[in-house]
Amino acid sequence: MNNATTAPRRGPILAALIIGAFVALLSQTLLNVALPKMMEDLEISANTVQWLSTGYMLVNGVLVPISAFLIQRFTTRALFHSAVVLFLIGTIVCAVSPNFGFLLTGRLIQAAGAGILMPLMSIVVLTIFPVAERGKAMGMMGLAMIFAPAVGPTLSGWVVEHYSWRVLFYIVLPISLFSLVFGWFAMKNVAKTSSPKLDTLGVVLSTLGFGGLLYGFSDAGNDGWDSPLVITSLVVGVVSLLLFVWRELAAEKPILEFRVFRYGMFSLTTLINGIVTMAMFSGMILLPIYLQTLRGFTPLESGLLLLPGALLMGVMSPITGAIFDKIGARWLAVAGLVITTITTYEFSTLTLDTTYTKIIWIYTIRMFGMSLLMMPIQTAGLNQLPQRLNAHGSAMSQTLRNVAGALGTALLVTIMTHQAEVKGAELVAAGGIDPQDAAAMAGVTAQAAVHGIDYAFVVATWMTVAALALAFFIKKVKPQEERTGRRPSRGTERRRRQVTNKVRHRAP
Repeated sequence: MNNATTAPRRGPILAALIIGAFVALLSQTLLNVALPKMMEDLEISANTVQWLSTGYMLVNGVLVPISAFLIQRFTTRALFHSAVVLFLIGTIVCAVSPNFGFLLTGRLIQAAGAGILMPLMSIVVLTIFPVAERGKAMGMMGLAMIFAPAVGPTLSGWVVEHYSWRVLFYIVLPISLFSLVFGWFAMKNVAKTSSPKLDTLGVVLSTLGFGGLLYGFSDAGNDGWDSPLVITSLVVGVVSLLLFVWRELAAEKPILEFRVFRYGMFSLTTLINGIVTMAMFSGMILLPIYLQTLRGFTPLESGLLLLPGALLMGVMSPITGAIFDKIGARWLAVAGLVITTITTYEFSTLTLDTTYTKIIWIYTIRMFGMSLLMMPIQTAGLNQLPQRLNAHGSAMSQTLRNVAGALGTALLVTIMTHQAEVKGAELVAAGGIDPQDAAAMAGVTAQAAVHGIDYAFVVATWMTVAALALAFFIKKVKPQEERTGRRPSRGTERRRRQVTNKVRHRAP
């Protein structure tokens, strides 16, 4: 067994993780503004192009459960370097891609690296920082992680307006190389390793489960909810997920520890986080389509519109972390969700005449609301878990958040597409418009598309209402081991469970 490095210097380690996370998130956010241009260049639909985002999150969702196994099996340094190298390879594939299939393959390779890197970052922070300092540490991580969404859309808009969208990946490449070199010197081994066995059947079932659901939701936008392929995908997904949960509960060494849901506050915050993530991605995907495809704004104008909100999130992140350490997550989450609910509803009233300034204000205020709740909610849930479950709790939280983001994106884009088609047919029938009249049909298509986007934001609004109701039940908690004593050794694990069984059942 390899022991963690004694008293590691936390600053360089945190810096290495922040740079790696920044690169991964920059790559993801760079594409949001570029998606309409990619649709045009590659001659694909919105339902197809959104796979560059949903496929990325799906691979994250599949790989993150394995991260708990990887973190136990391999050293921190080895995992960090492997993740960054995978990300580098995927970036190169994307940069030279001649078609959509090649581009999607590169994105999935990128996602494999990010799927290891992001949960590793959470585990290292939970390991090297005590509970009282985690809010500030998470806030510093959030500052850098939110800086990527701040820079990404604007940079993407300028590049796409003047150059090929492939240049975006050439920009990411040198930053990825720097992350690898810096991490080589700064990253230290901070977690213990062992020799767990990988549950291969569990990996297969989770892949079929999450993949089936995501494909079903995504393809419904093209083929309809009554399509045999859509129905089959959803059925396979649901059955596989049920079998996966049963398998993991029965396994001695599960790849995803569902027993973390015995801790009530972790379960509650994970659910809220998933709902909020679904609603958040509605703005990230739908707004660029609305701005560029329907309103005719340039990619740069589209990116600049998102900049103030992202910068505000970056400024607020360390402030929110400091407030969280003092008062906990409940009132931060409630205030943030009230703001998020109101502004999401405002987006459901978009028209073809909504001013650019109004959209900036709504989006900026919405991001302020998000800045109050994202990190505090996640940290509050993880803080309840004992040290030995940190890896599994982080893996579960990251998995469900990625899957929620992917499903939310697929669902909302599908709703947008379906509602636009229905509204378009209604407008043609009501106005007696000749489908061969190109000018008239262009107007109908634009009105129908705005209706579809508005309807999707209505659904997102009700998601935030549900999250707001749940946020009132958040409580401030401490880890089990902080109340009962020092961390037990692995050799006495079974005896510890017997001795503390009653205490654990009394945990809030």
